[in-house]
Amino acid sequence: MPGFSGGGTVTRSTLRQQIADALRDEVLAGRLQPGQEFTVKEIADQYGVSATPVREALVDLSAQGLLDADQHRGFRVHEYSADDFRGMIEARTLVTDGMFRALADGHLAHLRPEEPRVAAALAGVRRRGEEAQRAALAGEVTVLIGYDLRFWRELGSVFGNPYLTDFLHRLRVRTWVCVVQRLRRLPDLRGHLWAAHTDLVDALSRRDTDAARAIVASYDTHALSLVEGLTGDGMGKGPAQGPARGEQPAPGADTLP
Repeated sequence: MPGFSGGGTVTRSTLRQQIADALRDEVLAGRLQPGQEFTVKEIADQYGVSATPVREALVDLSAQGLLDADQHRGFRVHEYSADDFRGMIEARTLVTDGMFRALADGHLAHLRPEEPRVAAALAGVRRRGEEAQRAALAGEVTVLIGYDLRFWRELGSVFGNPYLTDFLHRLRVRTWVCVVQRLRRLPDLRGHLWAAHTDLVDALSRRDTDAARAIVASYDTHALSLVEGLTGDGMGKGPAQGPARGEQPAPGADTLP
């Protein structure tokens, strides 16, 4: 039987989405381990539902890259490599750099920070960032993931392109899954999780896109360093102490994701 809690109540009206969300949360929390196998019947029995919505939910998660489908053995949690992580970071960087460049070049005139709609949206994003920072500094990775995903989804939505927002959200879920599969090897996560969310919002509010790009590039670089370290021979050593709140990571510091 898969090693997940499955204790939540599932209603028939949204079975497919609820099951997909529940299983995604289990993967993000690291309770479903890379390579762990399970069948449609096992999930259906766990939640007390029919096989059809379970199969649909598992197919959805497979399409998102979180599960691998095996015609004879059912499904298993996808295991991401360091090369996968590098590819995801590269894709994410290309998109965010384009967003920041458009903002700097004035191609997004509707995104003036002084406009009430934009100011209110950025204030909401900043509140998400504050919660994410608190979780990061406390080493509470499961709480951090929830706030971090909301932070980036709401930040993406400020740009007014739902396709862009959805793409970045799905990509960020994958990066978190890849990271969590390795972070669970560390005994204490305090000081190793990225906590510069509000710095990024403040830079974008000032239209200081150079600073915003530098912040994102810095934590991407160190995230890659940590993932590679936890994947290779150095995985038992753990990263050096990360930056305090509000500080930029120093060369060699490791922050995630």
